[in-house]
Amino acid sequence: QVQLVESGGGLVQPGGSLRLSCAASGITFNSVVMSWYRQAPGKERELVASIGKFTYSTHYADSVKGRFTISRDIVKNTVYLQMNTLKPHDTAVYYCKASTPNPYWGQGTQVTVSS
Repeated sequence: QVQLVESGGGLVQPGGSLRLSCAASGITFNSVVMSWYRQAPGKERELVASIGKFTYSTHYADSVKGRFTISRDIVKNTVYLQMNTLKPHDTAVYYCKASTPNPYWGQGTQVTVSS
């Protein structure tokens, strides 16, 4: 059974940092594209960052380039999203996704950027 469990969200002031984690089980972790999405209230879910299988190539939304970094630890079967210089418009529920033939999603973790 595939499970994705996110953690690391919370309340942070503008300019602050957070690191999200997504622990995966039940999949061959290194052979799956892993992604982070976010959904703000009243908006559609959007891709934030993804990391490829094998070559670990990365892709970022323009709005987070230079501030967010996605990485994966194949020993821990975990993908991370380091978020720096956070802004109020980064406020959203962040979801981890495993791009298996039938994609799997985590339950989400809330990130709130506010003073």
